[in-house]
Amino acid sequence: MNKTLYSIAAWAILAVLLGSWLGSSIGWAVFALGLLLMVLISGMQLQKIRGWVRDLHQPPPVSIGPWDEILAPVYRQLKADREQIASLNRGIEAIMLAAEALPDGAITLDESMGLQWCNQTAAEHLGLNIDTDLHHSIFNILRAPEFTQYVNQNKWDSPLLLHTEQGGLDKSLLIQLSPYGFGQFLMVTRDVTQVEKLETTRKDFVANVSHELRTPLTVLFGFLETLREHPADSFSVEQRERYEQMMFEQAQHMQAIVADLLTLSTLESSPPTEGRPVRVSLIIQHALEQAKALSNGQHQFVENIDPALCIVGSENELTSAISNLLTNAIRYTPKDGTITVSWYSTEDGGACYSVQDTGIGIAPQDIPRLTERFYRADKGRSRATGGTGLGLAITRHVAMRHNAELLIQSQFGTGSMFTLRFAPLRVRTL
Repeated sequence: MNKTLYSIAAWAILAVLLGSWLGSSIGWAVFALGLLLMVLISGMQLQKIRGWVRDLHQPPPVSIGPWDEILAPVYRQLKADREQIASLNRGIEAIMLAAEALPDGAITLDESMGLQWCNQTAAEHLGLNIDTDLHHSIFNILRAPEFTQYVNQNKWDSPLLLHTEQGGLDKSLLIQLSPYGFGQFLMVTRDVTQVEKLETTRKDFVANVSHELRTPLTVLFGFLETLREHPADSFSVEQRERYEQMMFEQAQHMQAIVADLLTLSTLESSPPTEGRPVRVSLIIQHALEQAKALSNGQHQFVENIDPALCIVGSENELTSAISNLLTNAIRYTPKDGTITVSWYSTEDGGACYSVQDTGIGIAPQDIPRLTERFYRADKGRSRATGGTGLGLAITRHVAMRHNAELLIQSQFGTGSMFTLRFAPLRVRTL
């Protein structure tokens, strides 16, 4: 503004001087010409400013007269505001990335419980699609009476355990609702399906151990109570020997359960070792000698064993797995049945140990659960033959620790084949 006033004053002085020299008409003409020239220059400057306004990210035009003093601080403030907005956006992006990285699901809801935002974890937990479910009521998305009852509370001191089904799979979710801001709510979801399964497994394990030990303990207690309450001469030598033999067998059964539990605990808690090349054929031959003694001539054995194949691993663990599969085949194969033991290399450079029998077979619904602790497809026969119900669980853990997988094929009433397939990285050849 000062520059404009100075310019008008300069033209006025020039007009007065020329008017006093050449006449007043000349003075007024010069003054009018000066004002017209200033108007034209201002128009040109305004045109430049108008072009700059279309793209405020660019610096303002130079040499625009009195507008320099006005536009320069405006541009500096705009630049500072842009930098501040960019910094805030970076902060928001960092917060959003952190929210996306949360292992728990996070959902923001408005005052009417409409979906505003959710991270990827929450979308997976509840099957949400932020594009189609945005601004929809959470009650329309998550249709569960217990959830509705939970949300309609006045306060939410504890989370809700919600059991849902998604993609044909059962899920257990912990849901916690918290108010924040003005009429907004944060809902946090946590998938506790595995925790629930582990807790169920733990309870089942305790119940199964108690059940497995209760039977032999009951037998032992019964015999001891009988021997204690009756005089020593009230039993014949044969009766006493029979009672002692039965007690000894029950004690052996409990000892076998405890030994298998300790083995299983060691396999689960200790890290796998690299080991050394183990002559599996020697282990199989030794296991076959024990199996034939257990069979007592009641079964026929067919052997197909490659003596040159070795496995890098733990000899004790491999011995346990190989013996368990052989022992199971004998227990579940009737008299005069055939048991085929094979140890051979595969086309991909791996190796397989298989035990095939002509036994009673396994029902299809039982096969997926055979490696569970204490699970028995035929409970009566397993206990009658002295099984602990832990052999296949031990074998599965040994397989996992040796980069192998346990494959089970069976046809009920015909027979079964159990195979340990080892990866090529574990195989060595003599």
